[in-house]
Formats: sequence, structure tokens, C-alpha cells
Amino acid sequence: MQSSISRRSTGLGIFAAAASAALVPSARAQSWPTRPLRLVVPFPPGGGVDAVGRILAEPLSQALGQAVIVENRAGAGGAIGVDSVAKAPPDGYTLSMVSAGNMTAGPVVRRTPYDPTTLGFVTMVCQSPLLLVARNTLQARDLAGFLAMVRLQPDLIRFASGGVGTATHLAGELLNLRLGARMLHIPYRGTAPALTDLVAGNADVFFSDSSAWPMVQQGQMRLLGVTTAARWTTSPDTPAINSLVPDFDISNWYGVIAPPETPFAIRERLAAEIFRILGRVEIREMLGRIGFEPAPMAPADFGAFVRSETEIWRAVVKAANIQPE
Repeated sequence: MQSSISRRSTGLGIFAAAASAALVPSARAQSWPTRPLRLVVPFPPGGGVDAVGRILAEPLSQALGQAVIVENRAGAGGAIGVDSVAKAPPDGYTLSMVSAGNMTAGPVVRRTPYDPTTLGFVTMVCQSPLLLVARNTLQARDLAGFLAMVRLQPDLIRFASGGVGTATHLAGELLNLRLGARMLHIPYRGTAPALTDLVAGNADVFFSDSSAWPMVQQGQMRLLGVTTAARWTTSPDTPAINSLVPDFDISNWYGVIAPPETPFAIRERLAAEIFRILGRVEIREMLGRIGFEPAPMAPADFGAFVRSETEIWRAVVKAANIQPE
């Protein structure tokens, strides 16, 4: 698998050119916006996607001169909220925060009422690795020891996930494929119950989002490795799994999309404003506190990234013979 970080050809520095170009909008974009915008978060309040959406909403309101109202529309692993945006008028007044789970990983396991690859891409916002965390009583004390266990006795290792087809599930299946192993998959209904059972010793490892980090700091579980090719700046001493398992590079990312056929000039203007917001020190610090780093992309690059990631996960799902529950 090509590195998901290297595929991001438009980082903070390179994206400046696209942002500058977007400052010369078409006549249609010049007259927009004239009323408040909705930013649909397809998950309940309190989660990571919701937190990032609310971090963006106020400064984006200031930049556009119109209120950006966060609306939570949860259900079906994020599909209900994204579908509502996919069916909204393509006028730039309805947006959605999206994640890898409801744009690339989930839709290749379960059919969604929308085609993620046809949505109006605006920009990726931020990314973080998934964290390979282990119960404190696991015999392996570090990443190398854990990988040795997987190679020798994979069927004795229970890896938890937030549900069939989630990014936390597919990360474990990708490790199985890369090692030619078969760890036992234990699906849960979300991250919280999986982490609870990991602490209780009812599961051995879990590829968690950054919400596990406070529990690692409190000594409730151990952090063995991170899933991005680069080390995580929040815990720079933690090894990247890719250093011992080549071609293993996964990120947990959030982005902004609009309905299909939303004018490119509007999406480019939004991307430029979000880029400037992500360049602000206080915004970067707020994202850092929840384990994320800015990762902006121009609209076309974000769309290409989603399509590429979709094909990667499609191959993993096929090879692992993953079936929806």
C-alpha cells in the first residue's frame, strides 16, 4: 500500500498556492454566501468528528460573514447524515464533516445510499494515526514482541474493533494480511465498549482512535505502535508499525464535503478559508489536544485520495472475506 501521507501531495505548504488561487473567485462565488450554512456532523455530539466540526465552525463563520450552524444527524455509522447532504441542493449552504469510516472503509462493506466518490469534495481537515493499544496484562511488552506473538500464535490473540467494517476492524485485517496471520476478531458497538473490555482484559489489542490516549496516559492500557508511516508527534517515542511491517500505513482522518455538483469555485473558496484557519496557532493547538494534526488538501486532491483509499479497503475486504453483520 502506498503511504497515505505521501499521497497527500497538497500539504500545508504546497496548498498555499491553491488557497491563493481561490482568492480570485468566479462571479458565482463572489455572491456566495448570503445566508447561514449548515455543517452536518453525521455522529452524536461529543465524538471526534463533532469536536473538529465545532472547532471549525466559529472561525469559518467569521471568514464567510455568515453563521455556520453545526447540526448532528447520527445513525447507520454516519450514513444517514452524509446521505442528507448528498441529497441537498448543490448551492454551497449544506456541508458535512466526514471521516474515513463513512467515506472509504464502511461503504465497501455495507452499501450506502450515496456514492462517496461522487460527492463535492472540499478538503481534508486533519489526521491522526490509529493507536495499537493492548491490555496491561498482555505478555508482549512492546511492538516487536506483539508481532512475534501474532506470527507464532495468531489464533490466541483477540483483537477488538468498533464493529464489522469499521476502520478499527480493517486495520486489524490489514495486519493479518501483511503478516499472513489470523487473529481472532471481536466486534463491539463502538470504540467506548471496546476500550472498556480491553481494560477489563476481555480483549488483547485494539486499533483505537486518539480517544484511547488519555487511558494510556492514566496507565489503563499500553500503546504498542501507531498506524501511520511517520511517528505520532503526540507520542514521538512510540514506533510506527510500518517500521516493522512494510506497506502498513493507515490514518484516521476527517474532512469536509458538499453535495454533488456544488460549484467548484465555492468548494475552492471553502478550502482556502479552511486552510487559513488550520494555519492559526490556536486552531492547531486545539486539534493537537485531541490528537490530530492539520492535513489540508485542495478539492481535487481530496477526491483523488478518497477514491484511492476506497480501492485499498476494497482489496482488504475482498482478501479477508469480510461480510456485513
